[in-house]
Amino acid sequence: MPMYRAPLKELRFALHELIQDRQLAGLESFADYSPDFADSVLEEAAKFAEDVLDPINASGDREGAQWTDQGVRMPQAFKNAYDSYVAAGWTQLRGPAEFGGQAAPTVLGTAVEEIWASANLAFKLCPMLTQGAIEAIERCGSTQQKQRYLPKMIAGEWTGTMNLTEPQAGSDLAAIRTRAVPDGDGFRLFGQKIFITYGDHDYTANIVHMVLARIEGAPSGNRGISLFIVPKHLVNADGSPGARNDVRCVSIERKLGIHASPTCVMAYGDKGGALGELVGEPNRGLEYMFIMMNAARLSVGLEGYAVAERAYQRALDWARTRVQGRPRTTQESSDGKSLPIAYHPDVKRMLLTMRASTDAARAIALYTALQLDLGKRSADAQQRALCMARGELLIPIVKAWSTELGVTLASLGIQVHGGMGFIEETGAAQQLRDARIATIYEGTTGIQAADLVGRKLVRDDAATMRLLIAEMRAQLGALSSKDALLTKNLATTTEAISLLESATAAIMRTYKQGVQNALAVSVPYLTLCGVVIGGWFMARAHAIAVAKQSDDPEFYAAKRQAACFYVDYVLADAWSLHRVIDAGGASVSDSDPAMF
Repeated sequence: MPMYRAPLKELRFALHELIQDRQLAGLESFADYSPDFADSVLEEAAKFAEDVLDPINASGDREGAQWTDQGVRMPQAFKNAYDSYVAAGWTQLRGPAEFGGQAAPTVLGTAVEEIWASANLAFKLCPMLTQGAIEAIERCGSTQQKQRYLPKMIAGEWTGTMNLTEPQAGSDLAAIRTRAVPDGDGFRLFGQKIFITYGDHDYTANIVHMVLARIEGAPSGNRGISLFIVPKHLVNADGSPGARNDVRCVSIERKLGIHASPTCVMAYGDKGGALGELVGEPNRGLEYMFIMMNAARLSVGLEGYAVAERAYQRALDWARTRVQGRPRTTQESSDGKSLPIAYHPDVKRMLLTMRASTDAARAIALYTALQLDLGKRSADAQQRALCMARGELLIPIVKAWSTELGVTLASLGIQVHGGMGFIEETGAAQQLRDARIATIYEGTTGIQAADLVGRKLVRDDAATMRLLIAEMRAQLGALSSKDALLTKNLATTTEAISLLESATAAIMRTYKQGVQNALAVSVPYLTLCGVVIGGWFMARAHAIAVAKQSDDPEFYAAKRQAACFYVDYVLADAWSLHRVIDAGGASVSDSDPAMF
């Protein structure tokens, strides 16, 4: 079975040449950041992923997390890997320096997370949730809460979770029933949460749960939700874990994939109430939780193309060695012998689809992360506002488009294997099973599309999107080349950008005429955004490859090949998507479910 190889050259190209992460070096917060520093971190991450995480990916899928009445038991190899992960300092990478972290930029953390997700998605989810909890406490917690929890979480001694969903309250958080009853300086929580990733495990001595609940007497709906810190073990005065809190995992779900990531049903208050600390002000819990949600949506989005990268590597290895038939090709062997299936035209199409789409999705995610860094750390207030708005606009696109791609491309990986792809022993099926959840959790594709249209576009009358469209058009317009293919692709991509501009105007008109019609075409609109913005990056990658082809002929030739394919096969979807959006969605919104 082929091993995962971290795509270091692809990551360096995307970071340094395509999105130009050197912009961070001029910021006071990242004064020590440089491309060389980023490369050294990525190289170490690659070693850890290839040597520690990848070898236990398949065994973790087979063994899975196990529920016991004493708590969730993780595969021993995963426990050992977590200990090694902590010992190597990876939990500290993005943590604030004042609490023991290394304060690395989000864009570098995103690149590293891709490597973790490709190597072992089930393992990666635990540090991901902890990072989100750290960010929520850092931004919204009291000084005492920060001092009590952040050093332990950043050191990896404790982990964190996000507790939103309840049996009757899935995506509709207004329906939350978990109660918080005042008790002295704190609260006692009563209720049940479901689908809690790493809600229980035996990696660490404590787990810090971030829990949404409603204080007794609070307003109904979203306005009455508060956020609480509820540790598995109460914290002693000296910072050590103390008595067991009244919170427990009553079961874990049997799932399609990510078997070694425990998805828990959590019970709060079975024995008198789980002690919790209010975070920030009452009734602002949903606002605070969205700090975690936005961080998680970017992290989940990258999981889509990370799994696709792993699926591509496995499919490519198979296609290069599997000999079947005699493809008629310009590369056919001179002696007429059969060649590997990588030479079959349709297998080429599938592999190129996987390669080009993964490249585009990676570029969008890293660019989004860079915008968030600039939005938080730039010295210029106007640039901070513009970059933060752009990053927030792109997050639902990263989350939804990339994860939908992950499912599609993992499925293509099985198709490349043929019948053997359907057999678990080849490993191709696990990628598809693992990828499938990413389109659902942290908000389904439909929820991301509704957020993109109903919040991000509407809040400024699409000004942030129009500014991005203008910048994309201007950047491509400034490129010129004697290379005929590049000239053609620049023109086609510019035309697709105009389609996105037209579709944005169309969906804004539709929204103003009737929200339901706009929501009916919101997923096609989000998909169009991913396809076209991805095309922008692929066109720029093509231009860079033409300019630098003599530096690394093989690598840049592959870049040109992927860019040309993207224009002809992936970007072509922009025309049909535009037509759907321009039609206005009435055939959906006017339909009667009783007639389905």
